Amino acid sequence: MINSLIHPNNELFSQFPLLYPLICFIITSAIVIFAVLVLVYVERRALALFTLRYGPNRTGKEGILQPVADAIKLLIKGDLAPKERRKFLFFAAPIMVFCPVLTAFCLVPFNNAFLQTDFNISLVLFSALVSIPVTGIFLAGFSSNNKYSLIGAVRSVAQALSFEIPMGICILAVSFVSGSLNINEIIQAQSSSFGLFGWYFLPLFIGTIIFFISSLALLNRTPFDLSEAESELISGYNTEYSGMKFALLFIAEYALLFLVSMVFVSLFFGGYLSPFGAYVLPENLQPIEQTFWLLVKTFIVILFIILIRAALPRLRYDRLLEFSYKVLLPLSLINLNAAILILYFKGSM
Repeated sequence: MINSLIHPNNELFSQFPLLYPLICFIITSAIVIFAVLVLVYVERRALALFTLRYGPNRTGKEGILQPVADAIKLLIKGDLAPKERRKFLFFAAPIMVFCPVLTAFCLVPFNNAFLQTDFNISLVLFSALVSIPVTGIFLAGFSSNNKYSLIGAVRSVAQALSFEIPMGICILAVSFVSGSLNINEIIQAQSSSFGLFGWYFLPLFIGTIIFFISSLALLNRTPFDLSEAESELISGYNTEYSGMKFALLFIAEYALLFLVSMVFVSLFFGGYLSPFGAYVLPENLQPIEQTFWLLVKTFIVILFIILIRAALPRLRYDRLLEFSYKVLLPLSLINLNAAILILYFKGSM
């Protein structure tokens, strides 16, 4: 029943071709906004637990309404901006950061029935879309007419570009082993009666670690949050933003965290597949169970990222780039050769 209602070949969608992508976009946007609110609250509570602090505890029961209060505050807050800013670029930068991230969510399948888009090269499109916000980050710092914002933007761009190279090589290794650049087909290629032992984190163990570390750098998360320099007491490229413009940058940051974690799970941990190799619910309810498994895996990864933020110190900037080019890049090439060997012994070459 669920498959027939949301499948793109449904009779209603055949009569109105634009209706299916519109519904998918609305559903995906609602999920993203809700996930961002949940992530903000979960991170604050988790960091409070890890560092023995109180965390939000006054707005609503156990502070559960604090993200809603923050959202209302940003909506009604005055839109202040530097007088000497570059107006068009200053306005366009938050949109360039936010829109590609929201669009990229439509490439990730939540289950085998709800496929927002099913491109053969969806993994390539994902890599392209998550690279666009880097340009928006640079424009945000450049257009603010603030040297510290520009320095934070340059730091963010440099580390994102340096870590995108090993991440791209890891993606290439996954596509070699699965024989596809389609995220849904990559998930299906990990399906087996062995459950989690058929997932790619085992044969591509090195690539799994490299992709995770590169994701932290792409997301500007600890220990790679070098855009926020302690000596300058500013937040980096978004220092001069306020109101809704700051809200777009803030939402994009957490949405990208959710997106990259979902793709990481899809590539190496079976995506929406059950870890037991078989589903508990009957066939007509399997999409619900698949969505459950995807979200559970994703939030486990996010909690681990939050734990890293609470536990590890920030790296020095020169050590960060050195680590990328001298350690991760050679290891990613080793991982790529391992993927080629796997193909060879499987008889696919």
